[in-house]
Amino acid sequence: MSTSVRTERIAQELSDRLTPLHLRVEDLTVAPAGRRRIVRVLVDRDIPDDGPATTTPTAPVDLDLVADATRVIGTAMDEADLMGDAAYVLEVSSPGTDRPLTSPRHFRRNVGRLVRIVREGGEPVEGRIVSADADGVSLLVTGPKGATTETTLTYAECGRADIQVEFSKVGKETSDTNVDEDGEGDEA
Repeated sequence: MSTSVRTERIAQELSDRLTPLHLRVEDLTVAPAGRRRIVRVLVDRDIPDDGPATTTPTAPVDLDLVADATRVIGTAMDEADLMGDAAYVLEVSSPGTDRPLTSPRHFRRNVGRLVRIVREGGEPVEGRIVSADADGVSLLVTGPKGATTETTLTYAECGRADIQVEFSKVGKETSDTNVDEDGEGDEA
């Protein structure tokens, strides 16, 4: 059995088994590692690409859900004999913030998050996703003087799109503690 056929078979079997957890296989790779194979499965919430606009944040996949998925995937791999006689190591995780947004479901899943989109043939735009549907995404963009505007882009206009990591909560006031160079805090 070729690697791509095996990968497709594994992905289909796992997709069927993950449906009750409302998860989908986002990515799957099988790579040789000495005498074993490493089976890496990225799982994410099963959000459709179509349907009404998503305007509220989606809860991330937490460690408990990854643990549940790992049990389901491990059982499926063994019961369906998906790796044959080959020894394997199973790694299950969720997509990180460094994975590019490439389909409508990725934008829908990240409503409320800050993104940077490099437009096809245009300037990059950075803003907070306020809604996403099957056709495009709406961003709340903050201008140089603090004024905000809502910008809507179709997915055809979007080139590379990435989540921007934020180190403070939206709307959260700064702490009363100032941290100096050695990491020690002084009360303000």
